[in-house]
Amino acid sequence: MEHIKGTIGRWQGAGLMATTLLGTGVFILPQMTLAKAGTSALWAWALLTLAIIPVTLVFGRLASRFPHAAGPAFFVEKAFGRTLGRSIGLIFLLVIPMGAPAAILMTFQFVTAILPLAGAELLVAQLLVIGLLWFANLKGLQVSAKAQFALTLGIVAVVLALFMGLGVQHHAVKLPDFESAWQTGPMMLAAGIAFWSFLGVEAMTHLAHDFREPEKDMIPAMMLGTVLVGLIYLGCTSLLWLVPSVTGVAMMGVFDTLLGGGGAQVIGVLGVSAGLATVNVYAGSAARLLWSFSREGIMPRYFQRLNDHGVPVRAQTAILGAMAAVLTLVFVFEQDLEQLIAWSNGVFVIIYAMSMLAAWRLLGTSSRHWILLGLGFCIALGLSLGERMAYAIMLLMLVLPLLWWQKGHLQRKAGGAC
Repeated sequence: MEHIKGTIGRWQGAGLMATTLLGTGVFILPQMTLAKAGTSALWAWALLTLAIIPVTLVFGRLASRFPHAAGPAFFVEKAFGRTLGRSIGLIFLLVIPMGAPAAILMTFQFVTAILPLAGAELLVAQLLVIGLLWFANLKGLQVSAKAQFALTLGIVAVVLALFMGLGVQHHAVKLPDFESAWQTGPMMLAAGIAFWSFLGVEAMTHLAHDFREPEKDMIPAMMLGTVLVGLIYLGCTSLLWLVPSVTGVAMMGVFDTLLGGGGAQVIGVLGVSAGLATVNVYAGSAARLLWSFSREGIMPRYFQRLNDHGVPVRAQTAILGAMAAVLTLVFVFEQDLEQLIAWSNGVFVIIYAMSMLAAWRLLGTSSRHWILLGLGFCIALGLSLGERMAYAIMLLMLVLPLLWWQKGHLQRKAGGAC
């Protein structure tokens, strides 16, 4: 097989998009942003949701017009040449083995709230999960897409139920002081963490060929998923703000307070499921990018092979294997979760910004106001990350010279053959 066959439609795509963005963070990130910024976190989530809409729209237009498994790398290559485009693709490949383990670590915060796992037992459980994801993807993403759409509906239902419970117990809720809600410094810190929640917008562009009709369904699926996710995150942050909890996973305590118990089980199951869904989509998108680079000669041809369901199994094995290795290193060196998130966010800021610049060349003038808004968002987010952008910049500076050398080497080799 030489081509990936499209199997998912608009609503399944919206489910993939929503659960990819909700992922591990839906019941964890609101708690982290409130700890960093207090009431300013609400402003951070609201503004971030508005700011990500132009970025999503531009990515959707690019993917529907230029569907390709390389996603942003292909867009940048088409606009600025092969070296820069391939650099963007490679830094994406190199950050996935770091970002996805961070997602798994967040997921296991729900697991440990239910099961007393620690130390080596916890690492073994995490590695077993990676093995299960490998088996789950052998038949392609259409099964995962259907399950993830149902999962999205489940998360929405729980958040709505919590707000209904809040309405019943409104007399017990003490409203915090609004006067200190807008504080630019804390708000930017919270936005730097919250950006993790919207990593996945670009991952959907790698899956354009998995849509039956990408030119028709990509933009609606991506926009529906993004807006829904923004509202859910803002809702969860508001709940934690109004109903403080001292439990390890605060949303579990909020569930117990408003709905009378069962928070560990309900929030735990949803958190684990959503976290694994996120890792699943990122593993799938990274595997398709590696497969695409293999076909183009950037990576070894070993990764070209597809199975009978059109899944790049060898590429998938390599990506998941790298994730397993990083998880092991994180365990050995006791790496901080928040630092992993910040490093990953910095790489995606560069990917998003370069995609916006590529869109300026590739899309019509009617898209340029959206592109400018998206680019402004990337600049603001880069400033909020500050020195934590250093990892992403160093990664790009490492990859660019290697690709320049590869380009020259291939040209010399071709000249010698002549």
